[in-house]
Amino acid sequence: MTEGNLVLEPRVSTESLATLGEGHIAYVKQIRSEDVPGLFPQAPKIAPGLKLFALHAADGTPILLTDSREAAVANAWSHELQAVSVH
Repeated sequence: MTEGNLVLEPRVSTESLATLGEGHIAYVKQIRSEDVPGLFPQAPKIAPGLKLFALHAADGTPILLTDSREAAVANAWSHELQAVSVH
């Protein structure tokens, strides 16, 4: 390291980071209805322009799609997952 150049080396491997919170943490993210087919291919066609909420496992796997943040959080709690929000 030289003065003015800070180099940080990761302390957690990419693989470890990917599994962090697995089975304990889920995240809620607001999405547009136009994003649904890519995240939930099995979902029926939804009108464009809607704001929806997706619940994802810590590794990014989609779990649930709903029209309210509260419903997504309640579903996480019912599965004993700690829900966090991302923007």
